Amino acid sequence: MDRETGRPGTGLRTDPRTPSARVARTPRPRLPQGVPGAPPPPAARRPRRRGLRLSAAVGVGLLLAGGGIVAVDRLGQDRAATPLTPAGRALAAAEAGRPAALADLEALIGERRQRVRREPADRGSWAVLGAALAERAARSGAPGAYTEAERALQRSLAQGGTPDVRALTGLAVLAAARQDWAGAVRWGEAARDRGPGRAAAYRVLLEAYTGTGDAKGADRALERLRKVRPGPVAEVAAAWVHRERGWREDAEATVYDAAARAATPAERAAALSRAGDLAWERGEAETALARYEGALRAEPEHDGAAAGRARALAGLGRSEEALAAWARARAAAPRPGYAVESGELLLALGRSGEAADHFALARHQAAALARDGVRQEQVLGRLEADHGDPAEAVRLMADEHRRHPGPAASGALGWALHKAGRSAEALPRLRAAVKDGPNTAQPAYHLGMVHLALGERGAARRQLTRALRLAPEFSPLHAERARRELAALGEPAWGPPPA
Repeated sequence: MDRETGRPGTGLRTDPRTPSARVARTPRPRLPQGVPGAPPPPAARRPRRRGLRLSAAVGVGLLLAGGGIVAVDRLGQDRAATPLTPAGRALAAAEAGRPAALADLEALIGERRQRVRREPADRGSWAVLGAALAERAARSGAPGAYTEAERALQRSLAQGGTPDVRALTGLAVLAAARQDWAGAVRWGEAARDRGPGRAAAYRVLLEAYTGTGDAKGADRALERLRKVRPGPVAEVAAAWVHRERGWREDAEATVYDAAARAATPAERAAALSRAGDLAWERGEAETALARYEGALRAEPEHDGAAAGRARALAGLGRSEEALAAWARARAAAPRPGYAVESGELLLALGRSGEAADHFALARHQAAALARDGVRQEQVLGRLEADHGDPAEAVRLMADEHRRHPGPAASGALGWALHKAGRSAEALPRLRAAVKDGPNTAQPAYHLGMVHLALGERGAARRQLTRALRLAPEFSPLHAERARRELAALGEPAWGPPPA
């Protein structure tokens, strides 16, 4: 695969871990039958497992992509009592290590609320309620939901005795949703030690170790997840790990396998949404759109698929449909990043007044989430760098980089430095983000613009060309800027240097 373009090349892949540059032939994977966006293919070969080197960019994405988890596994008594009710289905999904349907999750929350009102000292019911609330908070992004979940989980622990493993895992999920990676490691390891055979702990630890920059820990967590609960949930997580390493073919083969093996609509939505993300980053907007729409048919409330659909529609020039899709995504989960992206689309359309309203909404949502303990430095840093106060962006991202070093934070800090007029300081950070992070268009664009500001025309031309080759419509605002700058740079001079 071409590392510059992210597209299939000769079919040869060089393994970067070995000095001898071992070469393996890997066919480009295709979607399995029934997955939107592809004809019926032959079965794809499963990718080889390899060690991980992850960036903090994965963050809470894996948790949300997998649809979340109710942090309860083996609740035989509960499952036997209500095997066919929505609440029972949510418990059964948790027992199998699968995401619960949102409607079933709501039913479980309602049922456990009633139970703890009747039996306020029921430690297990408080743990189940808190874990379900933590999942809903991670998936809905609603302010207030995080605090409600924390209260229920702490109520379980306050009953005394040996801590309920479901409460420990729920607290780890909640910390990850708040991007408190140190807390997620602490609670996740406690849950793992109490219940080493439970998939939930390993899923959240994969996120948490990534957030703290512990690649070896993340490696172990993924391997244990695959052993304890093999199947689509683990494979969706693995696919994003491969994506972070730049192994696109491995990522695609893995996520397609997950889509083919999905046993529930929530599993299918998670896999198809990630397949859409991979297609979008490869510059294939039509294919991405088909996959996102397939995910939304499986789970209409899936906000990640709704946001992906909005990006794909914007990339296809269907701007009004894209704005409506962004409204759908914001309704499903009021995440500040969605308001920023929809604002940038409006800005690209020349509707600056409406764009300013969207940016104000993003700040309001970020402030509400911060009051609920959810960190928003990444989103606010991007917003301030491009549409606000670049000096404030530098402050936010320097703090984020100190807490969570990695390619994502390094790249965001580098871009903030550039926008604040400190391009020479930005250059090494952006180089690191391109070298160590996923092979996507935005880091290449940022690096190209920094080279341009420093007068390095050849390097700027290479990186801007690379960004547009990876994804010609990676941003409704910045892709057009990249094209303008490339046109101004012109073609390189191929003749001999002047005497």
